[in-house]
Amino acid sequence: MSNPILFSFFSGSGFLDLGFETSGFNVAFVNEYHTPFLEAYKYSRDQMGIPAPQFGYSNLSIEEFLSGPQGDEFSSMVEVARQSGSLVGFIGGPPCPDFSVGGKNKGKDGENGKLTKTYVELILKDQPDYFIFENVKGLWRTKRHREFYDEMKERLVADGYIITDRLTNAIEYGAPQDRDRILMFGIKSNKVNSRVDGNSLEDCFDWMSNIVVDREAVLKKGTWPEEEPFREGSVTDFSAYIAPELKPLTVQYWFDKNDVDSHPNATKYFQPKSNKFGLIKEGDDSKKSFKRLHRWRYSPTAAYGNNEVHLHPYKARRLSAAEALAIQSLPANFHFPQKMTLSDMFKTIGNGVPFLVSLGLAKTVAKFLNSYAD
Repeated sequence: MSNPILFSFFSGSGFLDLGFETSGFNVAFVNEYHTPFLEAYKYSRDQMGIPAPQFGYSNLSIEEFLSGPQGDEFSSMVEVARQSGSLVGFIGGPPCPDFSVGGKNKGKDGENGKLTKTYVELILKDQPDYFIFENVKGLWRTKRHREFYDEMKERLVADGYIITDRLTNAIEYGAPQDRDRILMFGIKSNKVNSRVDGNSLEDCFDWMSNIVVDREAVLKKGTWPEEEPFREGSVTDFSAYIAPELKPLTVQYWFDKNDVDSHPNATKYFQPKSNKFGLIKEGDDSKKSFKRLHRWRYSPTAAYGNNEVHLHPYKARRLSAAEALAIQSLPANFHFPQKMTLSDMFKTIGNGVPFLVSLGLAKTVAKFLNSYAD
């Protein structure tokens, strides 16, 4: 099978796309409304030697692809992509604050919440062979949001898509972070072979094939170190805190792996303006803001907006962009342009999908398409 094609939406700086790009998928079109994020996407790919998408970049609102001249032009691009003979898919994680427990919680009627419906409507309009959808756990676990989510799934199923989904934690893929997300995959029923039994993917889409960590065992209370006094510049050894097999899931492991002190974004952090930076214990992440990470523990969800502040384990300051990218398991050679604002850097990091999650998901999708797609 030739490399599957992807049209990317709500692309941010491309964390989700990067896993697919490095797994043989051809990201042929990129749409991101916020221009600084789109510029960071372009910059990172240029630095990493990844070719520009065939159909280019767009910072239009996704609603504009539903109708009118822009809708017609977009449909034409999808049709050109089909003529290549490759499977054509859509990928996207619509902005999620309206479904997030810690966010606006306005649901499907919020300005961001509406974009999930728009993404589904674009799928129904242009009929990609397959699609990927990512979003927050609130859309799965909160009753009124779940009703909306199930309604969207029903619309897709009624239009001929076979769907499978899973509530997944980033740590399951080896990322050093406790971050729950919905992952959904769908494919047109006429694009699968006879090995797919009926209208279910449950027996053939192997969600577990690229999961490397048992979530329940790893997140079990008592497995990780508790709080301890903050000591600026201190050095400790993991062996006094955790079992050797847990080291790759820790903040410090990823700081070392990405050589964050020498990273191009190493000095990109907000300057301390409070005495709290030196008072909070290492590992005290009990409050919404001013969470101090523990170097020999995984990070809480990388969310740096809404006044949520994450502190360096043994430095009296916030995390740098380089350190936050490491917590998102990005490759060491991924970095932002120096002119990008700190606010934009941390917003796009917090919005992004951990790279190891995107890579694991991409490999799982590729395995399915190679085995079951016509």
